Amino acid sequence: MTSPDQVISVQDLTKSFGGKVAVNRLSLSVAPGEIYGFLGPNGSGKTTFIRMLCGLLRPDSGSGTCLGLDIFRENALIKPQIGYLAQKFSLYEDLSVRENLSFMARIYGLPKVRSLVGDSLERFGLVRFADQLAGTLSGGWKQRLALAACLLHKPRLLLLDEPTAGVDPKARRDFWDEIYRLSAEGVTSLISTHYMDEAERCHRLAYLAYGDLLVAGTAAEVVAASGLYTWTITGSDAHLLAGNLKNRPGIEQVAPFGTTLHVSGHDRDLLQAGLVDIDCQLYHCYESEVSLEDVFISLMRDRGVEQ
Repeated sequence: MTSPDQVISVQDLTKSFGGKVAVNRLSLSVAPGEIYGFLGPNGSGKTTFIRMLCGLLRPDSGSGTCLGLDIFRENALIKPQIGYLAQKFSLYEDLSVRENLSFMARIYGLPKVRSLVGDSLERFGLVRFADQLAGTLSGGWKQRLALAACLLHKPRLLLLDEPTAGVDPKARRDFWDEIYRLSAEGVTSLISTHYMDEAERCHRLAYLAYGDLLVAGTAAEVVAASGLYTWTITGSDAHLLAGNLKNRPGIEQVAPFGTTLHVSGHDRDLLQAGLVDIDCQLYHCYESEVSLEDVFISLMRDRGVEQ
């Protein structure tokens, strides 16, 4: 059953291409104003799911609503109420920033275009670039322009497909500040990303792998449900231990982070026993918090997929 108080509510949504399942019986719901993270390796079905929601692709089977509208029968009514930001910059690079925004405003049939574009330039700090060709902007400013364009018509839902790929840390932080401001205004966001720090910024998240939903919930719930334990080893040459530790019983993954190693497994006692001979004079070894990255690597390992 679909839920009328959810912005997105889908059940058993399925899509295949040439006999290959891209999205397999996916069910999830997203509440109003929620920032929902969508994670998974390339080819996991994230973009396919987003395109089904906004009416660009028709599901093979399943049911669901988006903004209270049936995604099969009322997809034409859904499109004007969402803002879609694709992976690749899709505005006109040979038009200026102002011309791109003006063009998009007219496409949406919005009134008072000049005033609306002026307000958008101000809000997104684009005034100094207003007459610059969009194609000459840096990656971060292109992303900001694209977000400004997809917000012109004041959508209730944003579908953002890896929106911060290839932009610098400052641009990423500015982007997330804007997403939180929009959330406070009641705008819902579904955001696909590969960045674990961005996943932790989401209210809830889901992890897909090759069409299947593996886990969903808050970051804390996903970590708690994983059953993983992690130990951290620090030292000037701790990375040299990685090769030896990987083959020990109880140690399922070893991940270097500079001069630090994260060592994880599901059996706490066996994991700890595998570290008992670490030289305490050379290294500091202690139990630490399990990270989302630890969890997601473990999920892929359990499926027999090496990342």
